[in-house]
Amino acid sequence: MPNFTDLTGLASVASATTAVLLQLPGVAKLLLRRKKLLAGAALVLLLVPFGAMPFAAYLRGMTGDLSITTLILSWCAMLRPCFGCVAVEPKHRLALLGLIALSAIVFYPMALGVGTYDPYRLGYGEPIFVAALFLFAIVACLRGVLLISLCIASATFAWAVGWYESGNLMDYLLDPFLAVYALATIISFGAESLFELRRDKLG
Repeated sequence: MPNFTDLTGLASVASATTAVLLQLPGVAKLLLRRKKLLAGAALVLLLVPFGAMPFAAYLRGMTGDLSITTLILSWCAMLRPCFGCVAVEPKHRLALLGLIALSAIVFYPMALGVGTYDPYRLGYGEPIFVAALFLFAIVACLRGVLLISLCIASATFAWAVGWYESGNLMDYLLDPFLAVYALATIISFGAESLFELRRDKLG
């Protein structure tokens, strides 16, 4: 029988895959009822065993366990197409993705050997790092950006109770797929903003 870590790992992969499916152009045009049916069918097909393992397990074998941040963003992304509501304000989502993109630019090159310091080791319970995250979550909460606070608090809690096999807090906060998505979103947003600014000047 799958343990708790396996169940949550499979759920995160299935949720992220379903969220991506719901964002596809053709799917986005479907009626709300059909989106709900599609989301439900996708989750069932991903989690129901086919042979030895469910399809989500094969995907998990390629991606590893996705971060808690990815899991929360996946659930938020499914709320609008499935229930017709917006889970978070777009500017708050953009602020989180901007923070993730900045962290990825700094973290991943150094973790891969650029420079002499490896920030990945901070995730093994470094008190200063955990305290800094706690203070940042409080500041974000006070400024009304609850999405950032929720992601930090949830990831820290999951790490504290040993939610995943990894013992490093960084793996709960960030993963490569999320980093790529955040970078692509911020670059796209920047390009659109520059285009609109140029068009306004020309107009």
